[in-house]
Amino acid sequence: MDYLKRGTAGFRRANFALFAGGCNTFAVLYCTQPLLPEIAKEFHIPPAAASLSLSLATIALAVSMLFIGSLSEAWGRKGIMTVSLVAVSALCLWSSYSANFYSLLAFRIAQGVVLAGLPAIAMAYLGEEIEPKSLGVAMGLYISGNSIGGMGGRVITGMLTDFFDWRTAIFGLGVLGIAASLLFWLALPPSRNFKPRPLQVGKMVRSLASQMKEPRLLCLYGLGFMLMAGFVTLYNYIGFQLTAPPYSLSQTVVGWIFVVYIVGTFSSTWMGLMADKYGRSKVLRSALLIMLIGVCFTLSGSLPVKILGIAVFTFGFFGGHSIASSWVGKLAVRDKAQAASLYLFFYYTGSSIGGTVGGIFWTDFGWSGVVGMIVCFLVLAFLLLARLSASVGKQQGRPVLEARQ
Repeated sequence: MDYLKRGTAGFRRANFALFAGGCNTFAVLYCTQPLLPEIAKEFHIPPAAASLSLSLATIALAVSMLFIGSLSEAWGRKGIMTVSLVAVSALCLWSSYSANFYSLLAFRIAQGVVLAGLPAIAMAYLGEEIEPKSLGVAMGLYISGNSIGGMGGRVITGMLTDFFDWRTAIFGLGVLGIAASLLFWLALPPSRNFKPRPLQVGKMVRSLASQMKEPRLLCLYGLGFMLMAGFVTLYNYIGFQLTAPPYSLSQTVVGWIFVVYIVGTFSSTWMGLMADKYGRSKVLRSALLIMLIGVCFTLSGSLPVKILGIAVFTFGFFGGHSIASSWVGKLAVRDKAQAASLYLFFYYTGSSIGGTVGGIFWTDFGWSGVVGMIVCFLVLAFLLLARLSASVGKQQGRPVLEARQ
């Protein structure tokens, strides 16, 4: 195998390209989240309807990710990723001219479909092209690009909306996306170890169906759903509360609150290490408890305490997600790629459903209703984890609380 080795120009170019691509992908995906109050105001729609601009994009992404990875097995890696980045950036530019809310939703659905091209393929590219002993570093850089893009996109759109309007903010993000796509295309080394295989749709569908029959994996898929449903619900509607009296914060300030994502970069790594040491069940339970404490802090009327609660909640979420997603690979006996795709499908479906239903709770019950809904998601997550821990513990023939796999 002709691997890209750490310290070489090709290794640096590959990491730079995928970092830029990850930033672009997740900046565009979440760009409307801090703008939901502005979108609701302009189109005279309730918050739950405004949230569809994010929810429909994520559900389209979830469905596309089930299939696009298999397409790349036949059509190649770099080409699909490049087309995906260019297309989503162009759609971002066009969506800023949406004449009405329905056309904005159509653009967002199309973005969700083409967005899948990078996250569904990037890890496969890295696994094929990077030498095994350097793969952890490369994967970490790619994932950090995802989180920085998600955070940066929210901050940029929040600031541009304050200075101009939400349409200019989305257009500006599209311009940055075109530049990132060009850098990606120029920098990413072509695949050298990729071997195309015939597209076998029937085999892929059968593999996905078989993963849905494994109870332990179903528990993990449910955990991914509950984690992301709660996380996106909080971030979708916190902006509505903070831009209204008594806080009356600007879009710029609300956008900068997303900087608390940085704590997630730390917690995902730290909790992963703790899971290896103390066991996945125990540390994931701790992550859920941290999320529960954090979301309850947001009920405080004090702005510093509320922001602290958001940070604590975010810390727990990223730690919990990192453990749950890595656990899928441990429990999947075969077809690990399809098992991971299903986890992401449920994960993003949770984002879509929870993020929209949360708007109903916000409209009818205010912030306490949103928090109550998130607490329900977390309670269900605790129950799923208990079921999973019991199953794993019995299979390993030792006490459940000591189960480490």
